[in-house]
Amino acid sequence: MTWLTTRFTILCSFARTLPRKPIDQTRQLTTLRHDPRLTLAACVLASSLSFVEGSVLNVALPAIRASYGAGAADVQWVVNAYLLPLSALLLLGGALGDQYGRRLALLIGTGLFAGASLICALAPSLGILLAARAAQGVGAALLLPNSLALLNAAYHGEKRGRAVGIWAAAGAASSAIAPLIGGWLVDNVGWPAIFFINLPLAAGAMMLAVMFVPESRGKGAARSDYPGAALATLGLFGTTYGLTRWSSSASLNAIAIATVVAGLVTLAGFLWVEARRGDQAMMPLVMFADRCFSGLNLLTFLLYGAFGAAMLLLPYVLISAGGYSPVQAGLALLPLPILLTIASPPMGQFAGRIGPRWFLIVGPLVVAAGMLLGRRIGADTSYWTSVFPTVATMAAGMAIAVAPLTASVLGSVDEKHVGTASGFNSAVAQTGGLIAIALLGVVLSREGEALIAGFHRSLVGAAIAAVAASVAALLLIRNVKMKNG
Repeated sequence: MTWLTTRFTILCSFARTLPRKPIDQTRQLTTLRHDPRLTLAACVLASSLSFVEGSVLNVALPAIRASYGAGAADVQWVVNAYLLPLSALLLLGGALGDQYGRRLALLIGTGLFAGASLICALAPSLGILLAARAAQGVGAALLLPNSLALLNAAYHGEKRGRAVGIWAAAGAASSAIAPLIGGWLVDNVGWPAIFFINLPLAAGAMMLAVMFVPESRGKGAARSDYPGAALATLGLFGTTYGLTRWSSSASLNAIAIATVVAGLVTLAGFLWVEARRGDQAMMPLVMFADRCFSGLNLLTFLLYGAFGAAMLLLPYVLISAGGYSPVQAGLALLPLPILLTIASPPMGQFAGRIGPRWFLIVGPLVVAAGMLLGRRIGADTSYWTSVFPTVATMAAGMAIAVAPLTASVLGSVDEKHVGTASGFNSAVAQTGGLIAIALLGVVLSREGEALIAGFHRSLVGAAIAAVAASVAALLLIRNVKMKNG
């Protein structure tokens, strides 16, 4: 026993002389580079750029409109110039990440987004602002699907459901808190400052991605489908332009009809090209053979279209007709980030245990109830009896549905189509908002009580769409699974 103690003491003394610090540092660095939490942080920061930009303008639109002397259609294009390339190119962004590397696509998209944000802040004219907004949309189309695909590769099992819940909650919360920050900036600095808040987010995301996020690719990823991307972009542009022209003028003239028809024909051509390319397509139609995948995307289109319309109109109406300042309008939306941040991660984890179907049925119904409560909002109504119940109820419904929906989409396709599926689902969500916003010109062009009345009718339409999303979940989504590794 004494011999053993002596040998142990000698070994310990020898061990103290070894150069342990460099070994420990290397080990710590290796551990950090393989820590999924740092991948999650990078993905959250990068995707927050897209979510923030999708909502921060909501409180700045009246100021931008006044600054440039713009009309109702111009206001719509400040939003749609971003949403159009985002929704049209998300599929291509996911496919490029699968083929060339998801981290590389995330870095390029984040860098492009940051540069375009700087141009937006310095834009001397509306035309330059719209062009820079379109460049932001291209950057977001690269970073958004690949942030989720990187997250999907970093986590497995039940932890993946919680990580997706955190990703979804952070995105929803950042998009909801952005109007508060944007409102303060509009009031105290000026609307161009809202674009500067993207720069530190982009810098943090790129730094974490370079240092700690491992590269990943899709196995058997298809070659880039540039004809499909071109047709999707042209088709969405034609359809959206025609709808915007019709809604802003409340007149279905020949130009509006022609561009909508041309857009729909081009989108039909896109489907034809995708069918001919088979598994090499940017949107392989074989994915739609799964009824669950089709149902999830129909639900996404309806729910996000309804929610996007409500979240555009609500702060606009509060500022333009309710007498709110931009800061007050941002504060009015504060229950959204609070509820989404608290509730989404456990909802994603809980849905992973018991199945997401009922979350997808109930969530949209709660959102619809919140929209109907919004009909109580008027020019002189109390915040606590009208705006707060509306916002809180919609937030509760989205918290129930968002994380289970995102994880279910990833679980409905095979591994090689994960990037494409996440890109397509994000594109569907953005397209729903794009079309909804294109139809709101007739409301945005009104003032006073006429604006309030148009807002109420729009909320009823949005509620109907949310109920339809719940019906889609009930009828089409059965035996749905979440991505569990």
